[in-house]
Amino acid sequence: MPKPRRTLEASALLAAPLVLLLAACGQGAGGGAGGAPDPDLPVAGTRWTVGAVTVDGTRSAAPEGTLVEFTADGRVRGSTGCNDFGAKAGLSGRRLTVGPVEVTEKGCPADRQRFEAAFLAALGGAPGGGLDGELKDGALTLASPDGAKRLELAAAPAVPPAPLRGTVWRIDGLVAKEVVSSLPAGSGEKARFTVGADGRTSGNLGCNDFSAAAGVDEKARTLTVEGPAATTRMMCASPQMDLETKLYALLDGRPLTYRIEGRVLTLTDASGEGLTARAEGAEPAGPRA
Repeated sequence: MPKPRRTLEASALLAAPLVLLLAACGQGAGGGAGGAPDPDLPVAGTRWTVGAVTVDGTRSAAPEGTLVEFTADGRVRGSTGCNDFGAKAGLSGRRLTVGPVEVTEKGCPADRQRFEAAFLAALGGAPGGGLDGELKDGALTLASPDGAKRLELAAAPAVPPAPLRGTVWRIDGLVAKEVVSSLPAGSGEKARFTVGADGRTSGNLGCNDFSAAAGVDEKARTLTVEGPAATTRMMCASPQMDLETKLYALLDGRPLTYRIEGRVLTLTDASGEGLTARAEGAEPAGPRA
């Protein structure tokens, strides 16, 4: 399992205002005909495979599995071919800016680690600048204004939303008022759950296995875990117990709004507290013990 994420400062871009992707016209960088702002690049809600990155004249081909995704709520995320990453992103005309990048810390072969370092350097763009985008024939090129850093992307097929029921969801983040943070160090190795077709949810919230009744309102897009939950009674390390306590408090019978984007699930309560999880696979078919 990946270690906790680290935060990489994206130079002076931290101070740059972040504009939601596909923001309203009037904030574009550059001018169109008659001084009108350039329209934003149409990248929100798209996924791209990475062909290569260039940093200071050195071009590196991307390993298989390297992906970049732009979400509709102003984030960029994906895989470096080694680790998963995520960051806030802003788009103004053709100029993309990236905030602090969170990256998991899995151990990978040396060649993939070298590519990851180049990829993250290119994604950061130039201090105080960002990356200028060019979209042509299904390919997206992002380059720093001086041309020293360059990302070559190709359109990837859309991923259909994973079903809420029958999917094994690996919990990988905590949500607080639209801000997503990594799980505490050493806490999330076992945290997974499944919503079954039998009206129950089961899994592990950090330490102990659990099972409880669950109700899904597909029209309102809510999931309600109804207590009391049946649990094992093991004692675990403090980070795991702390995570479990927090997640049990979240799943205490309140309706949780769910949103599924591809293979990513977000669950939040009315106050904006919640979790994110990633689909791992389908629940095995057949009778359950």
